[in-house]
Amino acid sequence: MNLAETMIFILYLLFMLGIGVFFFLKSQNANEKTFFLGGRKMGPWVSALSAGASDMSAWVLMGLPASVYALGLGQIWIGVGLAVGYAASWLVEAPRLRRFSIVANDSITIPQYLTNRFLSGSYILQVACAVIFLVAYTIYSASSIKACGTLFNTVIGMDTNQAMYLAAIIIIGYTFLGGFSAVCWTDFFQGLMMLAALFFVPIMAVTKLGDLSALNAQVQVENAQFFNPFTNWQDIISGLGWGLGYFGMPHIIIRFMSVESQKSIRKSAGIGITWTTLILFFSVFVGVIGRMYLGYDAATESNSMVFIRMVRMLFPGILSGLLLSAILAAAMSTADSQLLAAASAFASDVYKPIIRKNRSTDKEMLWAGRIVVVIIALIALVIASDPNAGSIMSLVSNAWGVFGAAFGPAILLSLFWKKFTYAGAVSGIVVGALTDILWLVFLSGTGIYEIVPGFILGGIAAILASIVSKSPGKDVEALFDKALNYNE
Repeated sequence: MNLAETMIFILYLLFMLGIGVFFFLKSQNANEKTFFLGGRKMGPWVSALSAGASDMSAWVLMGLPASVYALGLGQIWIGVGLAVGYAASWLVEAPRLRRFSIVANDSITIPQYLTNRFLSGSYILQVACAVIFLVAYTIYSASSIKACGTLFNTVIGMDTNQAMYLAAIIIIGYTFLGGFSAVCWTDFFQGLMMLAALFFVPIMAVTKLGDLSALNAQVQVENAQFFNPFTNWQDIISGLGWGLGYFGMPHIIIRFMSVESQKSIRKSAGIGITWTTLILFFSVFVGVIGRMYLGYDAATESNSMVFIRMVRMLFPGILSGLLLSAILAAAMSTADSQLLAAASAFASDVYKPIIRKNRSTDKEMLWAGRIVVVIIALIALVIASDPNAGSIMSLVSNAWGVFGAAFGPAILLSLFWKKFTYAGAVSGIVVGALTDILWLVFLSGTGIYEIVPGFILGGIAAILASIVSKSPGKDVEALFDKALNYNE
């Protein structure tokens, strides 16, 4: 065990808990909107880096570099797809989603927005969304908790399961206490840490490589396809398909709704797109340089240890502790956002309107959300502890696919098609989710990432259902027009 690394980890975890305590004390009289959406007062820097950090979980420091390290530049298309999709979501989706969510009865969750957008009194859509949220976010959170366990086991020798329990307690702690504001501010600091770590590690490794041409030749001998990005069309389509997920990823696009003004949206977009592009570039760079610096090792690949091994070989204890804390930051910044999004979906879209029949107080709503945070985290902990649960990257891809296929088409159509209907939204969400799951179970052998057929069929179902169902009323069309002109 490296004492310096251990001390840095402890200080970092205490700092994260401190943020949660600060916002808990600051917001003793908080209401539902404050706890779940920060009162729509997030500035451009915090909202942009929080959106990015909540997206880029530990897979960007462990999973993606390990994939590139093992398989070569054919995996670069995941990064390309994510960069393009993220930019499109900020430029195309964010400005309208903020406007529409405010005009649609000041909605604070995605299911709530989709229901209010059609002025519907039915809870079918909210319940369907909440079920998908709870299932997918539990799987997604498991990947982050699993990454924390691997990290603690590697760095300080703690038992992997015990490490996952500790990580879950810390994440639950500041999410439970501080809500959306605590999550956004912890994500802001963690986003800065992630970028710094991914920037310095591969650059330092390059200075130690020596003769790059000789090493390049060695890698080419080991794997003639390593530097070939055009391996097969399935990798390209599937990699680019990852970008579709951004249009329906609740814990990311909820940040669009929290920005303080339409003017801040534009600034946030510039900051967020730049940060994410750099993160993805350096993540791929770590995989390439890791292969050249470390050579191929099966254990390094299977345990997603490329980044960790490079850090510990290149930097002394205190610096390596800071850099490895970036993995902890990545895992936590995603898990907290997922827990809060799932909790808000249950509390605001199931507990309040259905279980309590809109009779719940603000305090009751806050505690309902907090209890759900604990329950989901505990279930995620059980999944992460299962040795047969799958790798970090596979858990992420499964949850990412469901969200993108289910919600992406419905949200985009709700923002850009005046004639889109409630029946279309329900159909698109259900068909998208089912297609994604069934493709994963029965057709994963095709090599096509399930989000691609799920997104396409979900979109088609949403459009067809809207055409054959009753047209939206004049009040729904008036809401659409009002949202287009909203500019506060």
